[in-house]
Amino acid sequence: MIDHAHDLASVREATDRLLTAVAALDDAALAEPSRLPGWSRGHVLAHLARNADALVNVLEGRPMYASGDARDGDIERDAPRPAAAQLADLRESGARFQEAGAAPADWSRTVELRNGVTDSAARVPFRRWIEVELHHVDLGIGYELEDLPAEFTEREIDFLAQRFSGNPNVPPTRVTDGTRAWTTGRAADAPEVTVTGPAADLLGWLAGRRDGSALTVTGGPLPTLPPL
Repeated sequence: MIDHAHDLASVREATDRLLTAVAALDDAALAEPSRLPGWSRGHVLAHLARNADALVNVLEGRPMYASGDARDGDIERDAPRPAAAQLADLRESGARFQEAGAAPADWSRTVELRNGVTDSAARVPFRRWIEVELHHVDLGIGYELEDLPAEFTEREIDFLAQRFSGNPNVPPTRVTDGTRAWTTGRAADAPEVTVTGPAADLLGWLAGRRDGSALTVTGGPLPTLPPL
């Protein structure tokens, strides 16, 4: 069972870590490139703030974004703001998300996200946790995949393995850190490929943050994964 209250608390802790890190950045640092192609650090922070509000919309039964163009336009509009404005927006939007998450609700209901994707309301806090943790890493300011909470790393590997499960373009694959194992790719009686490595490197590969060169692959080449 998904424990949305636990995940909301985890989002709060992750947001606090992010806010502390961002508070040390100045305007020039936010204008520098992030690890995401074409995005400055300001773009990453603008996306995080607007994503918090978008997930409030989801929890309250409204469309996540008015449109894809509106989403992109909001990020471009907010990316160049001074560091103080970015920090305040990140803090205030995070608080709005926590407030929406604390409201009495049927957490078993189905909600709609972007592009027609649906999920249970109870998983929305975990989806926000993903955004906060991975984009903290994307800032390139000293927080790495190895620094992520162990629970988050395991659950995100499981989440991404499920996401690619059944994909006809991904061979049947076993993913393991030597202790735990996941399966992904198209259905088969047995995996064709086994990918082994530290959990942080497995997550980096699955999430498109690392090229997989640190992983050991048997049974074939490292599978090419669809973009997230």
